[in-house]
Amino acid sequence: MSLGRIMIEHYLDNSATTKVSEESAKTALYMMTAEYGNPSSLHKKGLSAELMINDAKDVIADSLKVDSDEIYFTSGSTESNNLVVFGVANSKKREGKKIVTTAYEHSSVIGACKRLEDDGFEVIYLTPDKNDAVSEKAFEDAVDENTILVCAMAVNNETGTILDIERIGKAIKRKNKNVHFHCDGVQAYGKIPLKPKKWGVDTLCVSSHKVHGPKGVGALYIKKGTKITPLLYGGEQQKKLRPGTEAAPMIVAFSTAVSEFDLLKNYEHAKKLNDYIKSELAKIDDVTINSSENALPYIVNISVKGIKSETMLHHLELDGIYVSSSSACSKGKKSYVLKALDLPDDIIDTSLRISFSKYNDTSDVDAFITSLKQGIATLAKIK
Repeated sequence: MSLGRIMIEHYLDNSATTKVSEESAKTALYMMTAEYGNPSSLHKKGLSAELMINDAKDVIADSLKVDSDEIYFTSGSTESNNLVVFGVANSKKREGKKIVTTAYEHSSVIGACKRLEDDGFEVIYLTPDKNDAVSEKAFEDAVDENTILVCAMAVNNETGTILDIERIGKAIKRKNKNVHFHCDGVQAYGKIPLKPKKWGVDTLCVSSHKVHGPKGVGALYIKKGTKITPLLYGGEQQKKLRPGTEAAPMIVAFSTAVSEFDLLKNYEHAKKLNDYIKSELAKIDDVTINSSENALPYIVNISVKGIKSETMLHHLELDGIYVSSSSACSKGKKSYVLKALDLPDDIIDTSLRISFSKYNDTSDVDAFITSLKQGIATLAKIK
């Protein structure tokens, strides 16, 4: 009886989620089976879990160079972004009702802003320039005395475009010192240094499952003295800002993954893979690279002439190669990020995102290139 061919997986969708590190998984299991007390309970078992959470908070705070009492745990970046957007809007609406963000911000920011527009808020969506970035001048020009919130992601999740958060922060604070500046640091975290205090950032969110930790947990930095109206009520946890029993196993496992960060080593590794895949893609006539030259090397966005994204994606999947056609949150819908870059529909409809992690190597790139070439040669072209 034949067992069939054992397929080797080549996972290149790390911007959607990452493989949980072995140590992080072990930590989660330990917390669930040994330190399972409710961290709000007053007995020894609860206190032990609370201390583990406090240690985790120290690890996350140290990675961002902030104070541990400025770190709050959430279920992830979608909750964090919603908490900030709605929380700041509600707490500052008497000061003004204008919000400034980018046209290619994460959907959890865009969606929250669209909802606030229904309530009479004015939202300015800044479009990228020829370098796929949004300059500090664009933000500064958009901010006025009625602006209460500015949102800017450090790294775009589909193209890898890096925004200069420090320059943006300084520019908007010069224009209006009372503006709340929020940064979505999810795709940048664990890849490049994030320094919210130095950059004039009031809130910044990060997510566990993008850095080899478990899903369902994220962290939100909130600068001391910042007023945000809670989304949830009922509970004394986390200064009532994010009440509810803390997910101790996920939180502590998250901190384990963060403790394994080696930013310089991993960045250099991603850069080599980025250079290698681009050199191989340059040899294929039907491929266009959509990511800019100064994009984060962990992400490469491409388009394959004449072949729908979904068609090519499933072809690659048959060879054990996993990429995405856009952000996982879009559930396969056409990329509004690439639309914001003013790319034509034929480029958007044929786009693929390849994203690396520390666990990838050149064999993953080789497998991808081989399968991509086969797909170009055999798949039906769009008529």
